[in-house]
Amino acid sequence: MKVLTLRPTLPLIFALLSMPAWNGVAAQQGGATSPITVQGQMPVDLAGLEKGPEVKGIISARSGDRIQVTTTDGTIAAILVSEATDIRSTGGFLNANRTVLGADALLNGLPVTVQTVQWGGGLVARQVRFKAGNLTTATMISTGTAQRFGEHDTAIASNAAATEALRGRVGDIDQYNIKATTNVFFDTGKWALSPQAEAELCAAASQAMSMDNALLLVVGYTDAMGDEDYNQALSERRSGRVVNYLQQKCGWAPYRMLTPTGMAEADPAADNTTPEGRAQNRRVAVNILVSKAVEGIKAGG
Repeated sequence: MKVLTLRPTLPLIFALLSMPAWNGVAAQQGGATSPITVQGQMPVDLAGLEKGPEVKGIISARSGDRIQVTTTDGTIAAILVSEATDIRSTGGFLNANRTVLGADALLNGLPVTVQTVQWGGGLVARQVRFKAGNLTTATMISTGTAQRFGEHDTAIASNAAATEALRGRVGDIDQYNIKATTNVFFDTGKWALSPQAEAELCAAASQAMSMDNALLLVVGYTDAMGDEDYNQALSERRSGRVVNYLQQKCGWAPYRMLTPTGMAEADPAADNTTPEGRAQNRRVAVNILVSKAVEGIKAGG
C-alpha cells in the first residue's frame, strides 16, 4: 500500500492561509475532480467494513461531515467522518499523552494520518491521528488573529477606532507578511534562555512595537537527535518559554501574540549531521507578522 506523507513547515502554514474557499468534497485523480456519491446514512459501527487506504497529508477543506486531505504530491482524498470515527491527538514523551477529540478538531491546515474503510462508494475515516502541536498551529490559523481583538477590548480601548477598522477586515486575511525573524538558540535537551537570547527577544519585541498592527508568531524547533515525540514536547517547551519571556520581561501584549507552536525537527535551518548544524536547529523563531489585510492601518492616534 502506498502511503504519501507531508511534514509541515512554516512557509506551508502561510501558504494554507491563502488557499481558495472550497464548496464541496471531491476526489481528484489525474487533474480531474469528481464529487463523492454516497447512498444512505453513514453506519455508526465501522467494524466489518472493507479496509481502505491510509491517507497522510493536510486537511485542505472541510464541509459538514466531510474532509478533504491533500498529500505531498497534490493528490486529493475526500473522506467522510462518522460518529464512530476515532479522533485523537498525540504528543508528549514517548507519545504518553493521547487526547480523544471531537470532529470539530479537524481544522483546515492540520496534518493528519487517516485510516479509512470503504462504504457507499467512498471512504470513511475509521481513525484520525495528529500531533497536539500541529492542532495548536491549525487553531492559530483558524482563530488566532480574530480572537485577540475580541478578548482584549479593555486593554486597547485607547485605540478603539483602529480596533474597529481591524475588526472589519480580519475576515479578509488571506496571507501574512513576515517583516522580520529573530532566532534564539538552546543547549541540547534544554529550554532555558541564555542572557544573549533574553536580550535578543526584547530587541525583537521593541522592533515589533515600532510597527503598526504587528503580531508575533513563536515557533520552536529541535535538532534531529532523539525520539520524535520527545522532540515535539521539547519544541513546545521552548516556544512556551520564549512567549513567557516576551510577555513578562519584554512588555509584549498577550493579545498581539498568535498561538505559539512546536515543530520538533521539521524545517531544519542547517545540516543535522554536524554538531554545528544541530546547534543552529535547536532554536525558536520569533516572527514579526503583519497581515496584508490590515497593513497600513494605524494602531493608534
